[in-house]
Amino acid sequence: MNDSQTRADLDALIRAAGAVIDPPRVKGWYAPYRDAQPTDGVAVRRDIAYGSDERQKLDVYLPTSPSDTPRPVLVFVHGGGFIRGNRSERANVGWRFARAGFVTVLPSYRLGPAHRWPAGAQDVAATWAWAHANAAALGADPARIVIAGESAGAAHAAAATLIARLRPAGLAAPKAAIFISGVYNVHLEKRARRQFKVATPDPRNEAYFGDDFDRYPEMSTVEQIDVPAFPVLVTWAELDPPQMHVQAGELFARLTTQYGFDPDLAVIPAHNHLSQLEAINTVDDVLASAMLDFLNRV
Repeated sequence: MNDSQTRADLDALIRAAGAVIDPPRVKGWYAPYRDAQPTDGVAVRRDIAYGSDERQKLDVYLPTSPSDTPRPVLVFVHGGGFIRGNRSERANVGWRFARAGFVTVLPSYRLGPAHRWPAGAQDVAATWAWAHANAAALGADPARIVIAGESAGAAHAAAATLIARLRPAGLAAPKAAIFISGVYNVHLEKRARRQFKVATPDPRNEAYFGDDFDRYPEMSTVEQIDVPAFPVLVTWAELDPPQMHVQAGELFARLTTQYGFDPDLAVIPAHNHLSQLEAINTVDDVLASAMLDFLNRV
């Protein structure tokens, strides 16, 4: 089967499934391609502690080709609905972006309900600080650190970069940030559970943000942005659930009209919430290409 036929078959599966979040099914579609993904030209350092908790560990994917200049860094934060997920599930991102010349850092982070907001953002900030402190030893440029995340990881990445008190102490803004299909207004998701068809109680958001709903505005990134503008890309998938479209649109609008940013915006065609990530470094490079196109311009 050639690549065109493979992509056509996957496209049919994705469109037939619709706007659902079903990790086992989507992982199953891509498993054969993930098993065969290219990993040449990359060395991996695993299980590096950036904090004292068992979850506070990271892996680093390093390009092995020589470079005359320090390389950029991509910190990429996995998703999992605030209650699950692991950096190993996004190894394909590590391979793909290291092959593109980035020192790529994949952290795990503390999860709800044991760890509540802003633990995830604090762990992103701690990873960012670790990358900055270790950049020279990794052959990287501490002034060219990009913070990116998907789903819950995008929520954590947005909070860690856009809310001043959650940033690493003493560090300047990242070179850029990329937010993929994230939650940036938990207050909206609480108020619009009927429209978004979110369960009550909400097994994800309440596990991380708690059930004191009066506090949700102060835990919503869109209400708390207080940093000078820097380059940002906001994306969502064509077949994301409706709330992801709304969340991305609101973040883009707020950054543009309230906070002085000039963010980029991209819709990832023919993909759902999970397939856009599973596809990276396999048979479909559409999300990775959108990210790299943005990063090559900033």
